[in-house]
Order: sequence, then structure tokens, then C-alpha cells
Amino acid sequence: MDSDAPNAAPTATQIARKNLTDTTQSSLRTFGRVVDLGLESARGTVSDIVAGKFQWHEMLRQAWYLVTVTAIPAVLMAVPFGVVVSVQVGNLIHQLGADSLIGAAGGLGVIQQGAPIATGLLLGGAGASAIAADLGARTVREEIDALRTMGISPVHRLVIPRVTAMMLIAPLLNVLIIFVGIVAGYAVAIGAQNVTPGSYWATFGSFTVLTDVWISMIKAVLFGFIVVIVACQRGLEARGGPRGVADGVNAAVVLSVASIIVVNLVITQVVAMFLPLRVA
Repeated sequence: MDSDAPNAAPTATQIARKNLTDTTQSSLRTFGRVVDLGLESARGTVSDIVAGKFQWHEMLRQAWYLVTVTAIPAVLMAVPFGVVVSVQVGNLIHQLGADSLIGAAGGLGVIQQGAPIATGLLLGGAGASAIAADLGARTVREEIDALRTMGISPVHRLVIPRVTAMMLIAPLLNVLIIFVGIVAGYAVAIGAQNVTPGSYWATFGSFTVLTDVWISMIKAVLFGFIVVIVACQRGLEARGGPRGVADGVNAAVVLSVASIIVVNLVITQVVAMFLPLRVA
């Protein structure tokens, strides 16, 4: 047999192993770039404010845009969420004969989980898509390269104002969702489940403490930071014209939502370990 015969074609197992290895390495490199962008944005925000070079006008413009695209959807999402939590939890508690605890269960559900997750999903859907599309369009039009050629950092000029705007709007949106969700749950408990207002607010105040609100706010800010960093990274790395911009927007939304779910799970487990539920 000729020793110079070409090597046999790779098997399906080898192809699958190579694809898995390449995908893992690419994912790790992308994660590293996201972390680098986040650290650079954090350092740059402080240095720009101290040096008086912070882009306040751009930050306020981005913040107002985020308000316009998330405020009404936040209310529309908070109302059914508060109602669903009140109905589902209320039915279970009613079977146990503890109707007075509906306020506590509904309040904790909205504050600890519902509001920050809804905030992250809204910012990931509306905010991340808009930021990724804007920066992606600038990238494919070579505006980002033009900024670098002129000695202007795209991170300081475009990314940092968007990061600051997102972290400013996230806790405000979280407060709005908490308020609307609790009011909606209260209305259902009083009107449909025959819970007295006094018992509702009494149990709500006994089980829900200020620490729960602070944890919810920290979650919202962290989710907003994750969303905007992922969106900016995907936008700045968009390639291939309009199709590349569309792929970047899709990746930004999907990665943002997945990251929020994973991070929320980790935070919930940590909080449950060190701050267990207790009556105030």
C-alpha cells in the first residue's frame, strides 16, 4: 500500500470535538473582552468625572431615551406580574388557612425577584437592542475607526455615557415596578381574595424589611451594568454590514437575558445563605 496516500477523513467524533473546542475557546475570549470592557468603563467613568471630561449631554440623552422606551412597558409588565403573584400565592395560602400572609408573600415575591428580573429583561430587550444597533451601525459605517484615527476613545466617547445612563435608570425603573406590582397585588387581594387592608399591610411590613429593598436595587443596578456592557461589546464588534448589526443585536439580547437569569440565581443563593428570611 502506498505510504504517501492521503490521510483518512476526520470522523464525526473528531469534528464534533473540534467544534466544541473552538466554540469554548471563542466563548472564553469573548467573555474576557466583555470583562475588559467593563473594567475599562468603570475606571474611565471615574477618571472622566475627575478630569471634567465626562460626556454629560450624551449620558442624559441616553437616559431619557431609556426612560421613553421602558417606562410604559414596565407598568404594563408590573401590573400582571403583581396580579399573578397575588392570585397564585394567595390560592396556596388560602388552602393553608393563612390568608393574612398574602401581603407578605406578594411583597417579597415582587421586591426580591419580580422587580429586578423585570427591570433586567426590559433593559435587555429595549435598551440592549437599541445600544447594540446604534454602536453596530457606527461600527460598520467605520465611524468607530474614524474616532480611533482622530485619537478619540470610543469607550470614553460612546460606551461610558451609555453605561452611566443605564445604571442611573435601572434603579428608578426597579422602584416603579415595585410600586406598581405591589399596588396591583394589593388591589387583587382586597377585591378578589377578601383580605382586609390592615392584615395585608401588617404582614407586608413584618416580613419585608429594608434589606430586601436594597438587595433588589443592587440587583437592578448589576443587571443594568451587565446588559449595557454586553450590548456595547456586541455593537463595537459588529462585522459584515447590516446582517452583522442584526446578528449583534440578537446576540446582545440573548446573552443579556441569559446572564441576568444566571446572575440572579447566584445572588439568590448567596442571599438565602447569609440573609435568611425572618420576621422583622
